[in-house]
Amino acid sequence: MVSRRLFLSQFLMGLLAGCATEKLVTRNKLVIGIVSYGEGNKTIDQYGRFQDYLATQTNTLIELEPAFNEVKALEQIQRHNWSLVFATPGLAAVAISQEKYLPLFSMEGSPNLRSVLVVRKDSPVQKILDLQNQAIALGQIGSATGYYLPIYELYGLKLAEILFAPTPKAILEMVNSGEVAAGAVSKTEYDRFSSEFGQQKFRILPSVSQGVPPGMVLLSPTVERNLQEQIVTAMKSASPTIIAEAGYITNVPPPDYTFLIEVVKRVKPIVTRIRQKPAPLYEKNDEKK
Repeated sequence: MVSRRLFLSQFLMGLLAGCATEKLVTRNKLVIGIVSYGEGNKTIDQYGRFQDYLATQTNTLIELEPAFNEVKALEQIQRHNWSLVFATPGLAAVAISQEKYLPLFSMEGSPNLRSVLVVRKDSPVQKILDLQNQAIALGQIGSATGYYLPIYELYGLKLAEILFAPTPKAILEMVNSGEVAAGAVSKTEYDRFSSEFGQQKFRILPSVSQGVPPGMVLLSPTVERNLQEQIVTAMKSASPTIIAEAGYITNVPPPDYTFLIEVVKRVKPIVTRIRQKPAPLYEKNDEKK
C-alpha cells in the first residue's frame, strides 16, 4: 500500500508538471512573415539571428514564415496570420489601409525605388500608348512595382492579355522570349536580373511613375498591447548586427505612404476585368461607346 506521504508527493509532482505543461502550451506565439521570392533558405538564414533575439527578449515562441510571393503573403495578412511583417511597399500599403496593421520601422531599400515597364531592345514599342492591344506581364497582386503602379500608369488602355508571373525574373524571361510585349518590374530588380539575359537585351519605356517608398516592418493589430511594446523596445535595442541583417532602420520615422495607399484604392475598381481577353484597364463606366 502506498503511504499517504508518498501519495501526496506524487500528487504534487503531477500537479506541478501539469502546470508547467499548461504554461508551455499557452505561451505567446508570434509569426514573422517575409516575401522570399523562392529563396526561403536564404531568408531563414538572414532573419535567424533576429528570430532568436526577439524570442529571448519577449519570452515568446517565434516562427519564421517565408512566402513565395506577394499573393501568398497577402493571404496571410488578410487572415492576420502574420504577427510581424517585413513588408514590401505594396503589401505595406494594403496591410495598413485595409487590415489596420501598425507601421513600426522603415526597411532599408533603394531611395530611388520605382516601377518600370521593360521591352526588348528590338521592340517597335516606343511609349506606353504603343502597348494598346499588346500582351504584357505583371507581378502578383500585392506588389507595388509589379502590379499597382504599372496598372495605374496603364490606365485607359485595352490590352490583348495580361499574364502574371510569380517573380520579377520570370517577368523578364517572358519579355525576352517574346511571350509578352512588355513587363513591369522595379528598377532595382531590372538592374539585378537583366544582365543574366545578355548585354543590352532590354530597354525601359519612358514613364512618369512616381518613386516608391521603402518597405516597412508592420505589427498586426491582434498582437496584445503589452507584447507590442515589448517588440518595439526589443527591436530598437537590438545590436547593430541584428538590425542590419534584418534590414530595418530605427532612427528614422516610417515613410509616408499617402500616395501609394491612394494608388491601391484607385486600382481596385480598374482590375475587375483584368483576366479577360482583351483586358480593359478602365472602369465599365468609362467604356468607350
